[in-house]
Amino acid sequence: MAAYIQGRRCCLTFGHRLYSSVTKPSTNVSKEGLLQYLYNRFYDIETLVGWSRSLKNWSLRKKNAYYGYTKKRYGDYIAAAYYILSQNGGVRFAGQEEWFRADRGGKFSWDFLKFKNIPLEAVDASETLMNYDGLDNLVPLKELKYLYMNHCPHIDDWCLSRLHVFQDSLVELSLAGCTQITERGLAALHHLRHLKHLDISHLDRVADKGLVCILLEEMLPHCEIIGMSTEDGLTSLTDESKLAKIRVQNVSDT
Repeated sequence: MAAYIQGRRCCLTFGHRLYSSVTKPSTNVSKEGLLQYLYNRFYDIETLVGWSRSLKNWSLRKKNAYYGYTKKRYGDYIAAAYYILSQNGGVRFAGQEEWFRADRGGKFSWDFLKFKNIPLEAVDASETLMNYDGLDNLVPLKELKYLYMNHCPHIDDWCLSRLHVFQDSLVELSLAGCTQITERGLAALHHLRHLKHLDISHLDRVADKGLVCILLEEMLPHCEIIGMSTEDGLTSLTDESKLAKIRVQNVSDT
């Protein structure tokens, strides 16, 4: 019994010394040693940040994958609908009043599969992670009339350059709050000759909003433009040089 008690005391003493050595680092650490320690910690954190970014990029690519298998099995309309619903967006088929939408948990009804041969008429991709690659799932929708992409962080000028495929069908487009869009991207919308309603509110990167609005009104004379006015940021309506520059960019992109 005495041997057991002595052994237990030794273990406790050793544990206490080990714990003390870990939790109470020596105060005699050199300046060079401290700098090396901080450098190593920074390197570890930098590595973790790099992994985090890679994971986010991988996740974004996965969310915007091309739904080729679904298209082959069910057709363009169902493939596009599945893509949007998987992004927590909404879709509506031609002749229907009901919207199919994902709930907050990302779940949605599979009843949309019954509309395999019905054109997809409206897409609400607002606040989704849709990007340039993800648009591959929408470009076959030749009957698309309504497209809402409000507050999509990855919708930029390159994405707008792809919307010309809807020039014969699109009548309503909403881009409110898409902070990556500039006036160059808006100039690419001149193909949408049937557009009746365009929401371009809160586009922070668009400079000279008044001049851009004038350009859009010239390009789309039958379209109601929401979110910009010809008087926004305009000091003089005779400032033709800036307007001419935008026109030249528009022509060069045609």
